[in-house]
Amino acid sequence: MKMIKENNIKLIFLSLSLLLIILIFFFPFFWIITSSFKSPEEIIATSTTIIPRSFTLEHYNKILFNSDFFIYLKNSLIVSFSSMITSIILSVSAAYGLHKLKFYGNKFVEYSLLVTYAFPGVILLVPIYLLFAKVNLLNSYFALIIVNVLFATPFAVWMLKAFFKLIPNEIEEAAYIDGASRYIVISRIIVPLAAPGIASVSIFCFIISWTEYLFASILISGDNLKTLPVGLAGIVGQYQIDWGFLLSGAVLASLPVILLFVFIGKYFVSGLTEGAVK
Repeated sequence: MKMIKENNIKLIFLSLSLLLIILIFFFPFFWIITSSFKSPEEIIATSTTIIPRSFTLEHYNKILFNSDFFIYLKNSLIVSFSSMITSIILSVSAAYGLHKLKFYGNKFVEYSLLVTYAFPGVILLVPIYLLFAKVNLLNSYFALIIVNVLFATPFAVWMLKAFFKLIPNEIEEAAYIDGASRYIVISRIIVPLAAPGIASVSIFCFIISWTEYLFASILISGDNLKTLPVGLAGIVGQYQIDWGFLLSGAVLASLPVILLFVFIGKYFVSGLTEGAVK
């Protein structure tokens, strides 16, 4: 009887904790979504409402048909998917090499990968800007792709290396005995087995690129090349902010990430849990 009571207390505690987490993390997103359907007067009204009293689509109509939203969306998709694919190719190759190839300084290279996260990215802003100006890469997709890959790949390599350790060596050895080359082993055995980890890294790299603002605002000057974060930030004026436009833009900007989670979200969860256990 006492054990049953303790279990009930634990269940109540866990339920309350879960409810608190949901309120803290998901309530702001819920508020953004509902507010994007409010009229401008209701958005700035002193009496706050969670559920809109005045349902309207004027903000979405404005952002979709009277702005450069689709140009910003196209630019973000090009940069984010290009950065993600490049990061995956580099991280898979580097992680497998660090895992399998034993060379002098292997551990030093492995641990030095995370040095890029020891300092704020803003420190690299001026050097990167000057370097790209020297090689005429400013105001181009390549500038943003290089920066995104630079910040996303080290963590991706670290994560995939831990995941490769979970794959038994006997599988590769059996393939080599059957006459398979290293390329065949990597492409047809290692990559399929590491699919959950690669999916996790893919989502991470995509989100890093999708939400990047600092370098995108400095390295890109042309309106036709601005990404979504920079384009949406441009509507925030000095004296006036179109909150309906900004809220609807935030909702639309989150849709690609949500769709990505819908298609490969299950691999993301399993990749995080399996790759974290050696």
